[in-house]
Amino acid sequence: MKKIILSAFVALTIFSFNATAQKKSVTQEVKVAIDLNQVKEDKVMVTVTPPSFKSEEIVFHIPKTVPGTYSSDNYGKLIEDLKALDKSGKELVVTKTDDNSWKISNAKALSKVTYWVNDTYDTETGRGFGKDEIFSPAGTNIDEGKNFMLNNHGFVGYFDDKLEIPYTVTITHPATLFGSTSLVDTNKSDTVDTFKTERYFELVDNPIMYCKPDFVTFNVDGMEILFSVYSANGMHTAKSLSTYLETTMRAQKAFLGPVNNNKKYTVLLYLSDVKKKDAKGFGALEHHTSTTVVFPDMMPAAALGEQIKDVVSHEFFHIVTPLSIHSKEIQYFDYNNPKMSKHLWMYEGVTEYFANLFQVNQGLIDSDEFYQRMLGKIDNAATLNDTMPFTEMSANVLVPPYKDQYLNVYEKGALIGMCIDIIIREKSNGERGILDLMQKLSNEYGPNKPFNDEELFAKITSLTYPEVGAFLDTYVAGPTPIKYDEFFAKMGVGKTKISVPVNPFLKDQSTPYITVDGKTKEIMVIQSPELNSFMTNLGIKGGDIILAINNKEYNLDTIYDMIMESQNWKADDAISIKIRRDGKEQVINGKVKLASEEVEGYGLIDASKEKLNKAWLTGK
Repeated sequence: MKKIILSAFVALTIFSFNATAQKKSVTQEVKVAIDLNQVKEDKVMVTVTPPSFKSEEIVFHIPKTVPGTYSSDNYGKLIEDLKALDKSGKELVVTKTDDNSWKISNAKALSKVTYWVNDTYDTETGRGFGKDEIFSPAGTNIDEGKNFMLNNHGFVGYFDDKLEIPYTVTITHPATLFGSTSLVDTNKSDTVDTFKTERYFELVDNPIMYCKPDFVTFNVDGMEILFSVYSANGMHTAKSLSTYLETTMRAQKAFLGPVNNNKKYTVLLYLSDVKKKDAKGFGALEHHTSTTVVFPDMMPAAALGEQIKDVVSHEFFHIVTPLSIHSKEIQYFDYNNPKMSKHLWMYEGVTEYFANLFQVNQGLIDSDEFYQRMLGKIDNAATLNDTMPFTEMSANVLVPPYKDQYLNVYEKGALIGMCIDIIIREKSNGERGILDLMQKLSNEYGPNKPFNDEELFAKITSLTYPEVGAFLDTYVAGPTPIKYDEFFAKMGVGKTKISVPVNPFLKDQSTPYITVDGKTKEIMVIQSPELNSFMTNLGIKGGDIILAINNKEYNLDTIYDMIMESQNWKADDAISIKIRRDGKEQVINGKVKLASEEVEGYGLIDASKEKLNKAWLTGK
């Protein structure tokens, strides 16, 4: 799970675990009907037809917590007017025992359970995940005729001891809406979808988003990708954003190599209208073969593309851990009384490290950018409790004071992954790294074989080196802060002056060379005798009105988009700028010339470690 709040982004993950399936008889099945055509006061009706029961009483639950959210969200609070009925339609006695549980009497006569479900998106305040607010990618939306975000744990419950039997879910919906999901629809109707799953987890692990069809599909080395977009105000489309996603996923697949064997992956992108009652918790929630993503619709395309690259890549890497490598606490997850694993440093930390390492490994960013990202994590981790043992925090993450340190899984957790990677690279003379370790752990365990929490460190040590085991005991299970400079030095990296490009429209990363006419919203180059090399090289002058760049028009409403797009320009890229000068329009064609400035950062300072450094960052 990855968390970022509003100006940042939150991202959460959901785990995959396959418990040993119990024997199933023909009658042991739960049937669910959800009617999206009949919306009443922003609620929809759910009807659950249970299997047969031999006991006099049975308890029906809606999850309190789902794997990967690391919070108690009490989805049962979304349920209203729950009724238990026998075959004749007579109501059975129902006693609500807590926010998420209902005890049903005379269970042998139970024929169906009905209830109304509220959604979460239009109740969000933006206070933030963990503050009585369900994280939007884990939440639900009911917007009649426009959008339904079905995170199924918010709609469908389970009966005691019946988690491992099949579920058949039938969803009735308007013909104008298409349901995007990794589940297979076995019904050929345009208005009825039927999905069958082997157990409850498989159902909640596969979200479904209904909206006007706007999706693209592409294939990446044998894996089919479905990218579906709902844009509240029509600001973006799947086609316009798909390049960002496809570039990222191709690089991820190349980085992972044989680790991943998924055949299908679905990305559901919900773009909310933040000016209205709509989703406000931005980020993503990962599932075994899909990811739900929520961002503001008003976000410029370039900035949104960058967030897709960073956030979705984090979620996709969860196919390694915890999906293929996880503990018994995850495998046999208790939705209403969860026990947490000690190893968030691996589930979230190593995943976040991979989300950055793969980018430098595949040439999406350079080594300087990678170092700066790691330094940023060091700075962020320093603002949190650096002496709280990570294993202790993980096991108790649902309660204070530990839950207040959760964000450190993306900061120190990623740095733990980096340090382990460095130790393995150093000891193997660059031949192996942490990806090799995760491949071996995946082969050892896999989706259906969990490990014991207490045995993981010993297993990792046996697959690597004693130094890795000592690091885990000292810095992950222990309270000792990590001396990061010592680990950087092993790869020849240290403090030095580095040259960074300055944005073409900024003088020194903060002072702009452009301004805006408040009346016309037009972008104007400032009157200055010292314009930068980007502008002088193209012959741009103070007072010029910038109308379009590379055939894309810009003004006040899209100026941030223009600046973000320029961040991706490279020296000598061809560029075409349409301007108006002295009332006359003209087009200037030329090449990009970028200025740079010296700043303090980290870089390769020990030439004797160059080969080892290259192996670390590129795997070569």
